[in-house]
Amino acid sequence: MATNVTSTTELYQPLNDAPINSKHWLTVLTAGMGFFTDAYDLFIIGTVTAILTPIFHLSTSQLSLLNSISLLAAVVGALIFGRLMDVFGRKAVYGIEIILLVVGAIASAFSPNFGVLFACRILVGIGVGGDYATSAVITTEYANQKNRGRLVGTVFAMQGFGLLAGPAVAAILLGSGVSHALAWRLMLALGAIPAASVVYLRRKIRETPRYTMAIKGDVATTAETVRWTTGQMPTVVQNSTAPKIRRAYRARLWQKPFLLRLVGTAGTWFLMDIAFYGNSVSSPLILKALQPHATLLDNILIAGGIFLVFAVPGYWLAVGLMDRIGRKVIQWLGFLVMAMAFAAIAVIPGVAKNAVLFLLLFGVSYFFTEFGANMTTFVLPGEVFPTSIRGMGDGISAAGGKMGAFIGALLVPTLLKTIHLSGVMGLMAGVSVIGVLLTLVAIPEPKGLALEESSAEEVHI
Repeated sequence: MATNVTSTTELYQPLNDAPINSKHWLTVLTAGMGFFTDAYDLFIIGTVTAILTPIFHLSTSQLSLLNSISLLAAVVGALIFGRLMDVFGRKAVYGIEIILLVVGAIASAFSPNFGVLFACRILVGIGVGGDYATSAVITTEYANQKNRGRLVGTVFAMQGFGLLAGPAVAAILLGSGVSHALAWRLMLALGAIPAASVVYLRRKIRETPRYTMAIKGDVATTAETVRWTTGQMPTVVQNSTAPKIRRAYRARLWQKPFLLRLVGTAGTWFLMDIAFYGNSVSSPLILKALQPHATLLDNILIAGGIFLVFAVPGYWLAVGLMDRIGRKVIQWLGFLVMAMAFAAIAVIPGVAKNAVLFLLLFGVSYFFTEFGANMTTFVLPGEVFPTSIRGMGDGISAAGGKMGAFIGALLVPTLLKTIHLSGVMGLMAGVSVIGVLLTLVAIPEPKGLALEESSAEEVHI
């Protein structure tokens, strides 16, 4: 069915109005498998380094660097791929980041020493950073108006399964008697499999209609992609009485309102990941501090239980409610409850030594991390910047997050020895309070708005 259109608003309308269909889910699957792998690769390293410490004779500083270097490299990857997306297009770069991740994961498994493993983890990190930027933007630009939060959130929710897969794989390998010398290599190599499964799909994905129209001004290709996505073919009408469709203006990140939005999206992601990655990557060490006499396998199973009972449901509740109550509410509420849970662990006498009470409060913090800022900081950047700077805005925001993750993962092992478990939790509470304030001040609410409206896209007609 064809529809006559005379403006970009009408050209995009079938995209905005379309019900969720197979093309949306294909995009989500293609992006989501990368996020499953991102989470697995980033968080399995905490267990790997616990195994490798006596094998490679790792010092505390070397352990901290291995736990965190992929996160620092992800900063670079997010910035590079964010910029490349805006210059060359989404299609041109999509899939390259996942190839880097696959190569890095396989090479990591064959590392003979600390130096080689360190270099391989840098490659993994660059791929992960690129995946954060590209997958969010592409899914956002294909999504419909009503379910945009749900679709982009589903991509990110795959992280929850990756979080769960890490402890599960580690527990199976160690519980079945596989030697430590082989187990850590298998843990790292297995991270390449889900990512490799979608390399072809990513390289074959169509350019998003928002990019072909807003940046290239290619009306015919845009109309065809709208038809491919929705089944409805727009017929563009341009005559002496109808306004002509033209490409969007080139926005600048330092202009109003985008600079404040960038401070909000990058800043809250930075704060979120200090707490999330600091606690998650170092969870074997945190649980070891809680239960000094427990075995590594015991702590792996406990970490997996926390992810399963608290984290995974949090992801999916956020997916279900994102388009109903809004991203901003979920974000500040999540930060607030995280702050309360961390503060309780820090100040209530005996909590840091009471395994049951600690795990309950720690689990609550995980639930509201996922039903909170860990989800929304991924969804928001793609919605609040115009097409011409969407890649860079998302890339800088993701880079801010991964810089926070690097800081958290690097410092937590040392802080556990200096200020102990209660001190670390108190620090995370303070970080979360700042996240509440920054969310309220700098984050707009895109719920229910067309992408061109939520991003302040200006089209000169």
